[in-house]
Amino acid sequence: MSPDLAQTIALQALGWLASNEELCPLFLGSTGGAFDELRARATDPAFQASVLEFLTMDDAWVIAFCDAHDMKYNQPLMARYALPGAEAVHWT
Repeated sequence: MSPDLAQTIALQALGWLASNEELCPLFLGSTGGAFDELRARATDPAFQASVLEFLTMDDAWVIAFCDAHDMKYNQPLMARYALPGAEAVHWT
């Protein structure tokens, strides 16, 4: 996946999270951010990665997001891997 497509998916995920009254406060609490900062940080690839990291923590969230955007369920994770920081993930 290209970084441009990954960023587009991350921005879609951010919009979806921001409009979700249940998940937005959870996301903000996990990142230590404030709602007013979302727009300012939206173009930062590291922040976009954090959006996708959060989204992919729960299969139900991924399914709801992908269904809302007519997207395959593996796209958010593929987008996460295309953004900075994924190369540092170690599973051992």
